Amino acid sequence: MEMLPELIEEGRRVLLFSQFTSMLALIGEALKAADIGYLLLTGDTRDRETPIRRFQSGEVPLFLISLKAGGLGLNLTAADTVIHFDPWWNPAVEDQATDRAHRIGQVQRVQVHKFVCIGTLEEKIDVLLEHKRNLADNVIGAGEEWLTELSTDALRDLFALSRDAVAED
Repeated sequence: MEMLPELIEEGRRVLLFSQFTSMLALIGEALKAADIGYLLLTGDTRDRETPIRRFQSGEVPLFLISLKAGGLGLNLTAADTVIHFDPWWNPAVEDQATDRAHRIGQVQRVQVHKFVCIGTLEEKIDVLLEHKRNLADNVIGAGEEWLTELSTDALRDLFALSRDAVAED
């Protein structure tokens, strides 16, 4: 987590998401050892408003959030950096977490970082998810007209391309 002190020194406001509260606890221990202040939000957090207010006001620049506790209902427009520490297998869940910073009132550009271990099953799953996301974006983004004009053969080719791209990685 060498990047966190650098981001904070640059004045960045960081949301760090993990699906594991035990990982957030380990990260918290390392941050304490490095004398870096942070806020924590998990499903066990009773008073959600205080850490949210402290982050939004600029009092603390780093917010550790469990993916499920922070995926919905938060408006954290003070953030300009989002870090996904570990992958979640449903990209929509990660997108919802990232969207905590992309809300009405956001005036800054938000950087999003996703950590994936190279050469692992995790990386292969991430590649698969990216292909699925691109396929969905291409299908949905083109509108209904695209679907009605697509032949059966073209649809088969599209899915074959997606399957082949995953097999190559």
